[in-house]
Amino acid sequence: MLPIGPLMIEHRLIEKMIGLIQRRADRYAREGDIDPVFIDSVIDFMRTYADRCHHGKEEEILFRELNKKVLPPELKHILDQLVEEHRQGRQTVADLVEARQEYARGDRGAVRTILDRLRYMTDLYPRHIEKEDGHFFIPCMSLFTQEENEAMLNEENAFDRELVHQIYREKISAWSKESDGEEDTRDTREKGL
Repeated sequence: MLPIGPLMIEHRLIEKMIGLIQRRADRYAREGDIDPVFIDSVIDFMRTYADRCHHGKEEEILFRELNKKVLPPELKHILDQLVEEHRQGRQTVADLVEARQEYARGDRGAVRTILDRLRYMTDLYPRHIEKEDGHFFIPCMSLFTQEENEAMLNEENAFDRELVHQIYREKISAWSKESDGEEDTRDTREKGL
């Protein structure tokens, strides 16, 4: 398998979530209200799966290795667009988090912002995925040797194995800070800091 294989498989799950978001956003627009539990689920999915897991592998492995190559101008242009779209996705989720907090404080006007951010996601991600799958991933693979592809695939597998541990180390550290105002020193030692 090429290192783009797992990324393209992940795209299929992201597309399913985007379909759910679209259907819910349509319903919320008709009803004039939102389901905050679903919005929390969208935030979690987009932060954890789409960004940390999926974009993490793209940026920290594939894009990093591509930046070591001399890219044809058209691929360099697409790479720059993809990085910017990842940034836009993160900002959209940050905006959604803020609007969700406003809604929780009783601001009914936040529904409009939440719907706007959901709609932005449902516009951005299908175009982004089509760009990667249809115009970027396959041409990029010709820039790598079989050994380089295998090394990236192995690194992606290691990334996935470590991800859940990283997430929960960070959560425990944050919860520890909240509960006693001090950082857990074991967590710092485990990270080699």
